[in-house]
Amino acid sequence: MRLFVAIDLDDDVRRAIAAEQKRLMRELPGESSLRMVRPEQMHLTLAFLGEVDDVRGAAIVDAMREDVKAAPFPIVYAGLGVFPPHGAPRVLWLGVTTGRDAAIAVQRQIADRLTRAGIEPEQRAYHPHLTLARWRTSTPSDRRRLLAADRGAQIARVDAAAVTLYQSRLSPSGPSYTALAEAALRP
Repeated sequence: MRLFVAIDLDDDVRRAIAAEQKRLMRELPGESSLRMVRPEQMHLTLAFLGEVDDVRGAAIVDAMREDVKAAPFPIVYAGLGVFPPHGAPRVLWLGVTTGRDAAIAVQRQIADRLTRAGIEPEQRAYHPHLTLARWRTSTPSDRRRLLAADRGAQIARVDAAAVTLYQSRLSPSGPSYTALAEAALRP
């Protein structure tokens, strides 16, 4: 099974982010290789586990049912960025301003929990962001055009109160997600 852990968004946040996606597409006419993430698939990823066998998956589900030792916190999404940091961009993301440090602290707890369940943590530093779109093909000039369209304004705010373990199933029509476990944030 293919798994990831994320903080969910509510419907108001999804609508606000979808409106920002539409604004960007109006500001970038002719940008046909930029594929927006559907609002119902948006989330703040804390850990991508990839494919795991059923036995390890069951252990992860059990581990993710335990509360996370952290107080609920607000997350404000604002500011655009792209990955990778140099050259032609592949991913367009929306940054986290308020709640960034709290999200990093929660991600560290989740990474420790997953390590105990036998999952090797990712070696890159965690950078909280929400993926807005992916390029099929791009050039370095796409980075400049996109970042010039950034208003720097707050796009949305959500209160993080839990993290969810999801199973992701890929299909030609796009991924579908099934919640397998939820862990509440409790101080």
